[in-house]
Amino acid sequence: MNSIGQKVYQRVAFGGGCFWCTEAVFLGLKGVVNVTSGYAGGTVPNPTYEQVSTGATGHAEVILVVYDPQIISYEKLLEIFFESHDPTSLNRQGDDIGTQYRSIILFTVPDQRAAAERFVNELADARVYDKPLVTEIAPLEAFYPAEEYHKNYYACHLNEGYSRAVIKPKIEKIRKKYQELLVVKP
Repeated sequence: MNSIGQKVYQRVAFGGGCFWCTEAVFLGLKGVVNVTSGYAGGTVPNPTYEQVSTGATGHAEVILVVYDPQIISYEKLLEIFFESHDPTSLNRQGDDIGTQYRSIILFTVPDQRAAAERFVNELADARVYDKPLVTEIAPLEAFYPAEEYHKNYYACHLNEGYSRAVIKPKIEKIRKKYQELLVVKP
């Protein structure tokens, strides 16, 4: 599994509403090697943004996170994921409504599933939220990268209304709470 001098990375997909937001939250964290916006959890192969936006494909807008578990733990990624969206809102994040905006964790190894289930149970037992958690936990069967114009959306559209009103507050919240995990400090 682990060769001398060779890094072993893990992958997990998170869906917490619009992938522009979740991508921006996870970019710039120590140990996160790559973040790719895309579609997963549905039945239509190679869907387009327009198809996913209808809700008919079954896919969620997700990010595929490649990370180095020697630098950032899966549990820390889960913590940040839950901090960055409302896991009690079924098929909705703010004004984004539909199954494509559902809260979902798509694991790639069995240990990730067990850890996610344990994490969700701990949140529920601690009554961290006033409402029940609706986050799905499922295997990542297929991931389809989003179109090029979605990549690094926030950085490319800093002055747009959605970026200022929705994405920026989420990023600021995470950066403030997890300053020690940032590649570049705010």
